Amino acid sequence: MFRKNVEHLQQDIFGLFHGMPQKLMERATASEECKYYEHIFCNIDEHIFSVLYSNEPSRPNSAVNAMAAALIWKEKRHWTYDELFNNIQFNLLTRLALGLNDIETMPFCPATLFNFQERLVAYYLKTSNDLFERIFDKLTAQQLKSLGLRTDIQRTDSFLVESNICEYSRIRLLVEVLVRFHRILTDSDKERFGEYFSAYIKEPSGKYVYKLKKSDLPNELQKLAELYQLAVKRFKSHYKDTEIYQTLKRVYQEHFAVAHKKVHVKPPEELTSNSLQSPDDTEATFRQKNGEHHRGRSINIIETAHPANKLNLITDVDINPNNKDDSAVLNGLLDRAKEKTPDLNEMHTDGGYGSCDNDKKYAQLYIMPVQTAVRGRDPSVRFDIKQINENDYIVICPHQQQESNPTRKRHKACFDLTKCAVCENLNGCPAQIGKKHRTFYFNHDDYLRLKRINMIYKIPKERRKLRANVEATVHEFKCRTKNGKLKIRGTLKTRLFAYSTAIAINFGRIFRYETKDLVEATA
Repeated sequence: MFRKNVEHLQQDIFGLFHGMPQKLMERATASEECKYYEHIFCNIDEHIFSVLYSNEPSRPNSAVNAMAAALIWKEKRHWTYDELFNNIQFNLLTRLALGLNDIETMPFCPATLFNFQERLVAYYLKTSNDLFERIFDKLTAQQLKSLGLRTDIQRTDSFLVESNICEYSRIRLLVEVLVRFHRILTDSDKERFGEYFSAYIKEPSGKYVYKLKKSDLPNELQKLAELYQLAVKRFKSHYKDTEIYQTLKRVYQEHFAVAHKKVHVKPPEELTSNSLQSPDDTEATFRQKNGEHHRGRSINIIETAHPANKLNLITDVDINPNNKDDSAVLNGLLDRAKEKTPDLNEMHTDGGYGSCDNDKKYAQLYIMPVQTAVRGRDPSVRFDIKQINENDYIVICPHQQQESNPTRKRHKACFDLTKCAVCENLNGCPAQIGKKHRTFYFNHDDYLRLKRINMIYKIPKERRKLRANVEATVHEFKCRTKNGKLKIRGTLKTRLFAYSTAIAINFGRIFRYETKDLVEATA
């Protein structure tokens, strides 16, 4: 049964420091932990989590705001769970941050906190509703309003995070899934089919593969193909509802194919980046970037970027497969960003976010895209297009401009050959040369693309480098990983990490800003 935690409001929170000297009390009052209690703990809407608990009269829940605040503070301090619980138990300032006003009470035990996270996962799987995302959105909206920050200019970037999984070779992955499937078989099935699995279950999959010679690999893959085919067919009736059988079936379909009634091994080039990377994280995807292999996800962040802001806050976080293109990610986020911050009218991105679909979305939402780089080669001649009305455009090149004329499917602008003759970039001109003039053909999509590409040259110089600072925000996330690798697995736990970290980063910026103001005021 859900019960709101109000005990921290009914007592003097600084009773925790009763009997301490006044200077220590003052330091506690000015501490980051005290401000965390005021800004985060007291503003967590516990009713958001009420859906995780029964409506029937039953044992009440542990303090939800304490558990949520503890998970955020854990990411703020880069702690392990052991470090978190040790600090809750023995660190007075940590207890202050979590609304505890004595040294005896523990707001929850480790099992309760882990069960709380499992409830969050189960609820998300059932409803696709991430409750920590709602906490982030609500806290951020309050912070933006109270600080009076402008949200009309924002910037975005993404980064890759590795899942905490082993890097499997193809054969080792196939063997590992078989071994794990064998573990769930009944004793009678293990005895009946033991000879098929016997070669693989005697030792860990890594040791088994280590003993194989390179010349053995083709034959070994074919043996595994036949065993997978047998297992998928023979065990379907009794094990089809188990998670590991579904994984076994998925691997069979990804790595093998049947032709002329015989199973064969798919060549490596037919394996996709969506294929299973590890049985420990079935949602992790594969990506190769800058010569490095990545198995996990990507996190995309959007934050305010107006030059007049005294500080900037993260306004949105999104978690995606790492093989999803940045432009496709942003296309799905623009509507959400506009809904959260309706005055958004300028978005700064790098070259990876540019696309025709995004140009159309920008136009629909009245957002001006500012792109700091262009995919592919820079054009030697920079063209620009101005739209006069629905069917009329003016095309501008470095030496002249011409009104367009509609053709059956496109528009065209005809340029004077005599003026073109003196152009230093004549050979790289995108306009087609003819007997009487050069002709530039384009459509509305080309207009939107050139508008995006050229926008950075039209805005004031002080706004042209706004996107660069988002790299510092990316670093604030990545410094909480070990060489880009998380301590966790799975999309849902990655979401919890991302939103907790975003809340912690925003709070850290607010605390530093308020502390700086206080120091300047007393100087």
